[in-house]
Amino acid sequence: MKQPENFYHGFVLGLIADLRELYKITSNRESGSGRYDVLMEPYDAKLDDGIILEFKVHDPKKEKSLADTVQTAIRQIVDKKYAVVLETKCSRDRIRVYGFAFRGKEVLIDGGYIGQFEETK
Repeated sequence: MKQPENFYHGFVLGLIADLRELYKITSNRESGSGRYDVLMEPYDAKLDDGIILEFKVHDPKKEKSLADTVQTAIRQIVDKKYAVVLETKCSRDRIRVYGFAFRGKEVLIDGGYIGQFEETK
């Protein structure tokens, strides 16, 4: 199951590569109690939000829908405390998290500010 996720991971990294003048973009680094997929640390935290992306390939044995898979990705960001790296630069109300769910050619992305997901825990 990891191979399709790696494909999407590389694809999205390619799409956001042009943002490297605004963000320090890192991938698969340790933060909190795990490894995030992509972290975008703004060079100017007063202008730009910090962003964490987590990718998941839909597993019908674990989730009913792509929306469930997105929520699993977001929950992982929150539960494993991936935002700890960004908190040294960004205030918590300026950290965005996004879950990406993939199933074949279908993609669903959802997210928001980290605080709104921590409150629903």
